[in-house]
Amino acid sequence: MKLPSYVKKYFWDADADKLDMSRQADYVIARLLQYGDIRSMRWLFRHTDKEDVRRAITNRRGIPARSLRFWTLFFNIPKHKVKCLSKSYQNRQETIWPY
Repeated sequence: MKLPSYVKKYFWDADADKLDMSRQADYVIARLLQYGDIRSMRWLFRHTDKEDVRRAITNRRGIPARSLRFWTLFFNIPKHKVKCLSKSYQNRQETIWPY
């Protein structure tokens, strides 16, 4: 499935014409959860399974904590199930990049 033109603006660092939801769903979901507007979120929820979105929230790295907290509330996901919100993940980030 190809991305519509109003969603492509969120993929400034990739060739949006080559992105495919069937192969790169986690990447597309994570980017739209982080930056998407209402129109792009409606498209995402119409064209993806909610379990795929929940899996991206719990497993995908790189989504800011503020966005993750919102989406955990929206989907009623316990915070302890989200890897990026766990203390061990946050401590590991500090040791890799101490600034």
